[in-house]
Amino acid sequence: MTEPSLPARTAVVLGGSHAGMLAARALAEFADRVVMVERDVLPEGPAPRKGLPQARHAHMLWSGGARAVEALVPGVTEALREAGARRLPVTTDMVALSRQGWFRRWPESHHVVLAGRDLLDATIRAHVLADPRVEVLQGTQVVGLEGTAAAVTGVRVRGRDAGEERVVGAGMVVDATGRGSTAARWLTDLGLPTAPQRKVDPGLAYASRLYLAPEDARSGFPVVNVQSDPRDGGPGRAGFLLPIEDGRWIVTLSGTRGGQPSPATGDFARFAREDLRHPLIGDLLERAEALSEVSFTRATVNRRYYYERMRDWPENFTVLGDALASFNPVYGHGLAAAAQSALLLRDLTRRHGWAAPGLSRRIQKALARPVGAAWDLAIGQDVFYPGATPDGPTLRDRLVASYVDRLMYTATGNGRIARRVTDVTSLERRSEVLLAPSVLLAAALGPLQPALPGPPLTSEERKAAGLP
Repeated sequence: MTEPSLPARTAVVLGGSHAGMLAARALAEFADRVVMVERDVLPEGPAPRKGLPQARHAHMLWSGGARAVEALVPGVTEALREAGARRLPVTTDMVALSRQGWFRRWPESHHVVLAGRDLLDATIRAHVLADPRVEVLQGTQVVGLEGTAAAVTGVRVRGRDAGEERVVGAGMVVDATGRGSTAARWLTDLGLPTAPQRKVDPGLAYASRLYLAPEDARSGFPVVNVQSDPRDGGPGRAGFLLPIEDGRWIVTLSGTRGGQPSPATGDFARFAREDLRHPLIGDLLERAEALSEVSFTRATVNRRYYYERMRDWPENFTVLGDALASFNPVYGHGLAAAAQSALLLRDLTRRHGWAAPGLSRRIQKALARPVGAAWDLAIGQDVFYPGATPDGPTLRDRLVASYVDRLMYTATGNGRIARRVTDVTSLERRSEVLLAPSVLLAAALGPLQPALPGPPLTSEERKAAGLP
């Protein structure tokens, strides 16, 4: 049956995670009622959620995404800081080993916000749900879309414990259900053609564990990142150490086919010390206190639906977040791309007006910009691992990777080029800035300073972490 007496402007957002909450906030400016449909029961505060296993792994919110979140939810950045989240300058507080060598710690160009995923989600959720126009149907499963190939008019839902199916009518439906989205099938059920998509699966698995940092390193410590080399012919192994709230470190280790970390607790520090390209992360864990078991995940395939390329697109329907494109989480761009997408949803609706003809198509096309930027950053590495794609990297993949390699090499010894690179990796500027004549010339000349012989930790940081 259909719900009676709905307000004139009802928006329905499918999924109550990061992308869904931000989409609900975006639409609350225009709708009388925003209904979020969430299959789980959301926790009251920063606590684990069954439907979000990736929350146990490292997350970072690049400044391009942090600015979008703040634009949608004013005050949330300060609320995160007050709750213990860290704001670290890029690349000043980053110790990173790339394929081309150690990066120098240049003056701040951008920043990252670091927090456990539970804290990040809970802080944003509290702000969004404080709006009386936003409500959540928890423990509710989405069955499909209501409408036709020309226009979506609502969604069919039912309680997780079966029960009667019902329709929630809406003037806008947003799918933010994440990696498990079935939007492509819903669209074909309405009579639309199959959406084009691309998958790049490097066969990556990742394992994460929480640690209490050594006492002297709890108040301030840089991000540590040991990257893999996707073109050395072997499996790619990488590691991240992120300082988060309450003096803790979250450490995520990853490996592609033939080089995957073990889910065994006893093998975690050994992998970090012996299997990565440098033992720094393993050495840092020697004096840290383990606070959790190892969380292990294999669902890391890069998948992108090119809905913007479809000839026909229904009115009143938008797909964003991981439902539109999911990335290898090692690169840390999913949160930022979702936030920028939600901001575009708000801005385009504000510009063209609620229910304007062609609005959803405009939005879906616009989302290709932040999604495409994050996609290129992710698959630019992953496509080179054996078996990642049926036919291997394309000519475009090879050309782009060759130029990016040269840029990254130059960035190890040229602060101006390092800033241009982080303009893009932070999702604050589009990749076209890397094709400016001055950048092309600098890449041709190479780094201005010699390669660093080892990780650029300060003497104070080494002492705080107990390193010799």
